[in-house]
Amino acid sequence: MSEIIDSLSTFLQGTGIAQLMEQPDWWKTLVMFVIVGALVYLAIVKQYEPLLLLPIAIGMLLTNIPGANIYHPDLFIKLDGSDINFSEILHDGGFLDLLYIGVKLGIYPCLIFIGIGAMTDFTPLIANPKSLLIGAGAQLGVFVAFSVALISGFFTPEQAAAIGIIGGADGPTAITVAKELAPELLGAIAIAAYSYMALIPGIQPPLMNLLTTKKERAIRMTTLREVSKVEKVIFPVLVTAVVGLIVPDALVLIGCLMFGNLLNVCGVTDRLSKTAQNELINIVTILLGVSVGATATAANFLKLETLLIIGCGLAAFGVSTCGGLITAKIMNVITGGKINPLIGSAGVSAVPMAARVSQKVGSREDPTNFLLMHAMGPNVAGVIGSAVAAGVFLSWFR
Repeated sequence: MSEIIDSLSTFLQGTGIAQLMEQPDWWKTLVMFVIVGALVYLAIVKQYEPLLLLPIAIGMLLTNIPGANIYHPDLFIKLDGSDINFSEILHDGGFLDLLYIGVKLGIYPCLIFIGIGAMTDFTPLIANPKSLLIGAGAQLGVFVAFSVALISGFFTPEQAAAIGIIGGADGPTAITVAKELAPELLGAIAIAAYSYMALIPGIQPPLMNLLTTKKERAIRMTTLREVSKVEKVIFPVLVTAVVGLIVPDALVLIGCLMFGNLLNVCGVTDRLSKTAQNELINIVTILLGVSVGATATAANFLKLETLLIIGCGLAAFGVSTCGGLITAKIMNVITGGKINPLIGSAGVSAVPMAARVSQKVGSREDPTNFLLMHAMGPNVAGVIGSAVAAGVFLSWFR
């Protein structure tokens, strides 16, 4: 009988509930569970970026259950500055430790960029190269947020750079910079980046209405010219070469993005293009989301720094939106009123959601005015711009 009682006692002491109550800051774990519930709600009920928010939420849930031991931050974040011992991770690591290797080595973001490139139509940008200027203007928030985070004194220059890139509204790019420069902040940065991407329909319209007039929002733009297949094939190769020669640190992201696009437009690799657009990006999205969510442990996530990151990220996103709008307004004046400033908000790189918001706001003034394809130019330019901004930060601080 005593053996049964001892076995039962041992079992009860080993449960997650018992281990939770033994933790000094047990309430933090409960807070993380609430955050997990909020993310699941946003993903399923509100359908805000469900393909990423849901895997991130599940990763957060798994990593915060006491006693599970499937993710060990100390294996990746070495306080003594020593190199990561991958042999130790393979031998002693848990399930999420093994998945996180793909994030730490920068594999997942690059593979996702191949899929994004295969799904993205660069025709509007090729037809209207001036869109590159709008995409560049929309990166203003990246450097403003970097400056604010740095001046605040709460973050190192490397951490400030990782926070600033949230303004590019590009999750894989934010993850790439964070895992290199501030791995301890990866969870908070990734969640902030994807949350703001999901909230684009709510964040951007007030800024668009504030910075544009009713007359400007009703401007009709001329139909884009036809783009030849030769141009479509040359474009990704040319962009890869030019960006690689100017900002080599951005080449890994830009190269993968353009490779995916080349698979789509060349006309001879349909099977590879379809795989990149579907199976590849779907599988990697699951692995990336769960891995990133695993970094949001209660000890790392529930800090003052996390609130500051979320605040700086929101500021970065807002300033980037304003930067794109102002750039488009200036171009509208220069061209004699031929550019609708609303397409400037699409300069952030959330493809194609930001372009759809431009179309939606414009249609409120004139339901027959179609801005979507015009907005796609700055939108894809923003993808390139955010990757270049990431390369600049990596070249400065890595």
